[in-house]
Amino acid sequence: MTLNRRSFVQGLTAAAATLAASKNAFAADTIKIGYVSPQTGPLAPFGEADKWVIDQMKAAFKDGLTIGGKKYDVQILLKDSQSNPNRAGEVANDLVLKDKVALMLTAGTPETANPVSDVCELNEVPCISSVVPWQPWFFGRKGDPAKGFNFTYHMFWGLEDVIANFTNGWNSVQTNKKVGGLFPNDGDGNAWGDKELGFPKPLAGMGYTLTDPGRFQNGTQDFSAQIAAFKKDGVEIVTGVVIPPDAKTFLTQARQQGFKPKVITLGKALLFPGAIEALGDLGYGLTTEVWWSPSHPFTSSLTKQSAKALADSYEASTKKQWTQPIGFAHALFEVAADALKRSKGVGAKDVRDAVAATAMNTVVGPVKWGGGGPMKNVSKTPLVLGQWNKGTKYKVELTIINNEAAKNIPTGGSIKLI
Repeated sequence: MTLNRRSFVQGLTAAAATLAASKNAFAADTIKIGYVSPQTGPLAPFGEADKWVIDQMKAAFKDGLTIGGKKYDVQILLKDSQSNPNRAGEVANDLVLKDKVALMLTAGTPETANPVSDVCELNEVPCISSVVPWQPWFFGRKGDPAKGFNFTYHMFWGLEDVIANFTNGWNSVQTNKKVGGLFPNDGDGNAWGDKELGFPKPLAGMGYTLTDPGRFQNGTQDFSAQIAAFKKDGVEIVTGVVIPPDAKTFLTQARQQGFKPKVITLGKALLFPGAIEALGDLGYGLTTEVWWSPSHPFTSSLTKQSAKALADSYEASTKKQWTQPIGFAHALFEVAADALKRSKGVGAKDVRDAVAATAMNTVVGPVKWGGGGPMKNVSKTPLVLGQWNKGTKYKVELTIINNEAAKNIPTGGSIKLI
């Protein structure tokens, strides 16, 4: 039998096609998870641990995920919001429209999480967000309590929790109950200073007097007006929610102008060891909310690490001190993996339905939507109060000093006046 050139080429082509088909039968499809956080800009400390967490997740997902009976490779796409809401929306759009992510994760203040959530809601892509008190996330996005949102889900504590923790700390020491508020003109500041949703109403109800000199722009260089108002009213407690550079400017100018409050409890600015170290001796005795720490009694559903083991692993491999967002970046992926494994398929509505049906334990505590939360799209996580002091292992260390709002999280001391 003679084999002419044409039938030889046809045979080769058929063999190649058969080989390709058999390869494709074994090659898993890829599911993409988007992640948007502030990697640069003034909010960068919120995203500092993300690359480390994502490396950990690449190892956890190395064998892929089985979704709706089919195996998928997992690809995680990290984008930098640059601490800018417009940029956050742009990169979220790219992830949705160009990269076709099946699920979006986002964290790190309303300036990142809100625009990302809005893009996902508009384009009907499931999104899980965190590290924003739930009121600025929900009401800041014009959420309707009767309807909630269709594709966006949130896990974090609320202003009622931060107010409870701050006042629990203040009630345990002797002061004149006069409070000065630092509320900037941003998503957090406008929510915390809101007369109905924020601090003013509950503080008045507990017998505290609040001096609120009004909104200021982030990055302001002069706090003389606020300091003068606080001195005039005899303020002994300072509170608010400011970015780290503004906390440093305020604290430095307060000292220069002879204003010495007994208690300073600030949200956002005092979360990170680097920011406290930068304050020198001004950092000792400052108090702040603690949403996650090595002493939280929770374990990862993905890696089986305790909160302490997760923090130790971060410190060992990065040679940096643990920070609170590690737990929440990790937990976002725990919830994502759990939802995808339960999803009937990779379609947007299947994944959304699986996210909505979440009821699980994570390294930041239980996460459950649809029941018991303040809104159907919100799952609350526990909150306690901490104080920064001179450290033994590190220059400054955060100690949990009040756990009245979450008794299962152990304290390591009690509040000391500055």
